[in-house]
Amino acid sequence: MAYVFDLGNPATNADPFPEFARLRADDPVHWSPAMKAWIITRYDDVRRIALNNREISADRLTPFFRSSDEFRRGGIENLVRYLNHWMVFRDPPDHTRLRRLFNKVFTSGAVENLRPNVESIVAFLMDGMDAKRQRGEPVDFIADFAYPLPATVIMDMLGVPRADLGEVKVWSDDIALFIGSAQTAGNKYRRAEEGARAMAAYFRRLVEARTAVPADDMISKLVLARDASDALTTDEIIGTCILLLFAGHETTTNLIGNGFLYCMRFRDQWERLVADPPLAGSAVEEWLRYDGPTGAIARVVSADVEWHGRLIRAGQRVFAFANAANRDPAAFRDAESFDLGRDPNPHLTFGHGIHFCLGAPLARLEAQVAAVRLSQRFPAIGLASCSPEWHDSLILRGVKALPVALA
Repeated sequence: MAYVFDLGNPATNADPFPEFARLRADDPVHWSPAMKAWIITRYDDVRRIALNNREISADRLTPFFRSSDEFRRGGIENLVRYLNHWMVFRDPPDHTRLRRLFNKVFTSGAVENLRPNVESIVAFLMDGMDAKRQRGEPVDFIADFAYPLPATVIMDMLGVPRADLGEVKVWSDDIALFIGSAQTAGNKYRRAEEGARAMAAYFRRLVEARTAVPADDMISKLVLARDASDALTTDEIIGTCILLLFAGHETTTNLIGNGFLYCMRFRDQWERLVADPPLAGSAVEEWLRYDGPTGAIARVVSADVEWHGRLIRAGQRVFAFANAANRDPAAFRDAESFDLGRDPNPHLTFGHGIHFCLGAPLARLEAQVAAVRLSQRFPAIGLASCSPEWHDSLILRGVKALPVALA
């Protein structure tokens, strides 16, 4: 029987790295009938796809929507309407225009100005974890820390009330089923459509309010963003707000959760961080590399191309697995080792080229503050369970829960 790579298999999903190594060595351009896509695993090849050259398109939604029965029935109207405005799914010149306007409000200075708020949120969440310990209640590192930290930060940036976090999480979880290409979830298109509809209506109210009376938040800045001849439309602003809220916490939650998980599994590395908090900068880069929050970069081939002796036809999907590339021994010395002091560390987790993640500075800031403060406040923290359940997703790589003992 021919070998088939399938992340729908729970065992493979929990630990795909032996399969990645096999594919890198023997079949770097692998057709998976189970996933109906090409699987790319070598560093140089993933980097080439991330560069978004003329053969590869970031717009994987348009061909999917056109071939979807749900689309033809009008069942995913809001997914089509708003996700098509996400610049991560656009090619130039649309991508260039959106990114140019968005760069006006998402500057490195604006991110660094968030540090005091990030520090405050981290301290508040750690106080909450400690309070649960004192009451004898279980502490879940994901639910009690890794999720609410980036979610609260991005909500504050946008001007979304923190009290709405519960609703936002429900909508975001539903959208994640579609964006993450869940393999086994039932009714994922209907649930994602409901999440998109609810979140769009929510942000439309906020955009209308900020248009009438601007405030000191990112929604107001997006409303005002324009250049000499262009501005963002209301639907583009709503789509961007959904993208920011979704991407701004889903991936960073997984970054912090995955990095912490491996620090617990490789206790000597956690002790290095405890003894040397300034190591947090390189530590976060290794969190991003070793088992990062971006499982794969999804693209569509726009013209027939031959690659490693395989013919990839126009219209076929490609999953370029960043996490496979990030352990390619051709690109990293001792690639399977978890080393918080690794230098250099040219991982591809944030992408490459024009689609390099715009939120990378914010994700790094949040993860570095979290790493430093956790190592100082809870140096003896440990896992209460050794076998976490991973999310069912090709794109979003993270665990559902991490029960911990604080001492």
